[in-house]
Amino acid sequence: MSPAEEERSLPLPERWPRASKFALSACAAAVAELVTFPLDLTKTRLQIQGEAAVRGGGAAGGRAVPYRGMLRTAAGIAQEEGLRKLWQGATPAVYRHIVYTGVRMVTYEHLRDSVLGKVEGESFPLWKAVVGGMSAGAIGQFFASPTDLVKVQMQMEGKRKLEGKPLRFRGVHHAFLKILSEGGVRGLWAGWVPNVQRAALVNMGDLTTYDSVKHFLLLNTTLVDNSVTHSVSSACSGLVAAVLGTPADVVKTRIMNQPRDKQGRGLLYKSSMDCLIQTVQGEGFMSLYKGFIPTWMRMAPWSLVFWLTYEQIRRMCGVSSF
Repeated sequence: MSPAEEERSLPLPERWPRASKFALSACAAAVAELVTFPLDLTKTRLQIQGEAAVRGGGAAGGRAVPYRGMLRTAAGIAQEEGLRKLWQGATPAVYRHIVYTGVRMVTYEHLRDSVLGKVEGESFPLWKAVVGGMSAGAIGQFFASPTDLVKVQMQMEGKRKLEGKPLRFRGVHHAFLKILSEGGVRGLWAGWVPNVQRAALVNMGDLTTYDSVKHFLLLNTTLVDNSVTHSVSSACSGLVAAVLGTPADVVKTRIMNQPRDKQGRGLLYKSSMDCLIQTVQGEGFMSLYKGFIPTWMRMAPWSLVFWLTYEQIRRMCGVSSF
């Protein structure tokens, strides 16, 4: 058998390992995103409520909206806008995770195994896991930033309708085209800096924690590589990711949702640092944790669904455990 024939006879995951891992992680992320999306929508609405820059008479100023907690916000969306609106913006969210999760998972495994030199059966230094997780998250989020921008803006459409404001978009593709026509290619990456910062922190919590906890348990306890180990590791990763990522997520959401001039410049915030300062000065430090409960309540089941699905899909397709 010639080398070419031998290569064609190999299973698909062995012939194209990175492409296969990209596809498998994207499938697992799509499942997790659809299951937990209403909590993401609730979190986004909570992060916009009581925005100091708007109350201060910014370009998007308007009536003050009474503060609602997580449950009242979710119930209000269902009652005032309809139950289906809890999934408003789900399509670009799935697009985003196909790109974001696919890139970050492939990047992290490549960095961990090839660049940072992880050895099978040995402990992996925490600092290397942190470097790999933050780098993979930042790279993945940079590529996925346009889809995240559309997701955030579409999640706020129902709120605009209730406030009597005209809707900005007719659908996902119209949103992409409108943002592109108004701000150019650079407009699609509006808010990418806090977005990448958030992703780096979240992945330091998610990928780093999951990988470190899982392999610590396998090396130091009687647990084996099964669903119990995956569940414990994913629970830890979801909590750490929520604690580290929520402040940057609040800043990202506000910058992406702010109105812009014809040149694509934000009318409320000059930069992510300006948004951070205005938020803390106008609303207090704890405003950086607006939406923390739904963020954590979403990240915990998201991590659980994603990691369990991803590990099982890898096993079914003959790919080694993460």
